[in-house]
Amino acid sequence: MSQATQLENQCPPCWQQTQPQSPEVARMSLAAAMTLDFAPGSFYRNACLSCINLLLTYRSGCAAKCAYCGLSGAKEKKESSSKSFIRVTWPAFSVDEIVAGIVRRQERVKRICISMLTNSRAPRDAAEICRRLRQAIDIPVSMLVSPTILTRRNLEELRDAGADKIGVAIDLATPELFDHYRGSGVGGPHSWKRYWQCLGESLDIFGKGMAGAHFMVGMGETEQDMCRAMQRVHDMGGNTHLFSFFPEGGSPLAHRLPPPIDQYRRIQLARWLIDNDHAHERFFTYNDRRALTGYGLSKGDLDAVIDTGEPFRTCGCTGRDGEVACNRPYANSRPGPGIRNYPFKPEEADVRHIRLQMGLPA
Repeated sequence: MSQATQLENQCPPCWQQTQPQSPEVARMSLAAAMTLDFAPGSFYRNACLSCINLLLTYRSGCAAKCAYCGLSGAKEKKESSSKSFIRVTWPAFSVDEIVAGIVRRQERVKRICISMLTNSRAPRDAAEICRRLRQAIDIPVSMLVSPTILTRRNLEELRDAGADKIGVAIDLATPELFDHYRGSGVGGPHSWKRYWQCLGESLDIFGKGMAGAHFMVGMGETEQDMCRAMQRVHDMGGNTHLFSFFPEGGSPLAHRLPPPIDQYRRIQLARWLIDNDHAHERFFTYNDRRALTGYGLSKGDLDAVIDTGEPFRTCGCTGRDGEVACNRPYANSRPGPGIRNYPFKPEEADVRHIRLQMGLPA
């Protein structure tokens, strides 16, 4: 019996009988709910979300115990309506409501992303919701998968259901950190080897550039560790979607601080250079703390890249126009001057601010 199934069986009968769950319902990020006019609100600096982010939901919760996640462990089954994920609440809606809302506001939507929990039902339910979405509207669908409960055949079924991109949230840059925060260190089910294997399977099935890995800066890795992990993904044919650690209320790491902004900016620049084939990690230079000191490029070339502002934008799945659709406004920082992932093209004043954050002349 899988750990996910064991956890489901621990759920009190009253909860098993009364709470709606996927595939009949799904949770939606607050930003997505605002985009579809399901919730009131406005975005700082008029940022616009063009990807509807959905999260599967179950009475039995998530079998994973990731130390930094607000949905970690069995607690979700009793507190799901109040738990946060990526800093905000995710209200639940029927899938019928979601489909109708996307059809009604389709001019605002360039992509849909369905995120799994570590629950034995998730692969088939994600495929079912994907089919319903694709039958109703011609908008591309991504899947953020949970490799622990996923087989290669499941990935093929997601493709057949209409998904065109896969995300694998490896999150940690080294096997030791992965195990500490997601595996045996927290009594969790996840395996570093299986996550990388799933990324490779996804690239085999969906094609080069159609799968990628999420990584989170600020979990105790060195900058060299992160750059090598991102290069590995690129060498496999994938892309990196980069996050800055931000404490999640209710998680074991709720009081941990985000990484220094200069560290995050250096890694953002490295990611952009690697993913766009402008540089290779083997030419990067580091100091004795294994922090970046150079990218193997001239100062003029680096300045030209920095001044575009592009490396510091949110990196996520694109729409059919080639522009990032999943821009997750303020998912890993509060709205304000401390933006870490810009959900829009940084303006000249933003670039000057970024340069100062990196210790460079503005």
